[in-house]
Amino acid sequence: MDVALAKTLDKPLPKPTSEGYVTARLLEAFVEARLALRYLEEGLVRNAAGKASQAWKALMAALLRLELDKLKSLARTEEERRWLETTAVPRLPTGRMKTLSQMLEQIGHPDISLWTDKALNLHDYQYHGPDPDMALSKYRSSEEAAYDVVKLVQGVIRYAESLKPRVKWSQELEKALEELKTALR
Repeated sequence: MDVALAKTLDKPLPKPTSEGYVTARLLEAFVEARLALRYLEEGLVRNAAGKASQAWKALMAALLRLELDKLKSLARTEEERRWLETTAVPRLPTGRMKTLSQMLEQIGHPDISLWTDKALNLHDYQYHGPDPDMALSKYRSSEEAAYDVVKLVQGVIRYAESLKPRVKWSQELEKALEELKTALR
């Protein structure tokens, strides 16, 4: 992975109201997904699970920003609309990812809650590791988790590509996406 590309994770994000926010979050998603694959290659499945779930979370943040107006129309109160704007988009709390993905499905993003469930399962695996009793993690083995890391990276790619017509797609984004696809092969 290009060192300059990896350094993008250390840059402050643009304000969620700026045009560059969505692009920055997509780039973050690609870099995190690429790191997930690298960790898998090195046998670090728990770290890979964490990076894959972070990649999905970054992609969701970009999608939430793109769909903010539609999401606000689903909110029942002014307080919920404000929360979407001030908390959901810039911070995307992990504990609310399921609800937010269900809202995204309601406005036309099919199956996103299924992918979000996979990301949340990998998030749990990152902290608890394999769990034969499946009390703390949905994965009995690292092989099961590794399989879902790859699947979630594929999901990141698929969703990001579907956003191309709606995003200012830069050469930097295209390069990161191509690196990710190459690593996936």
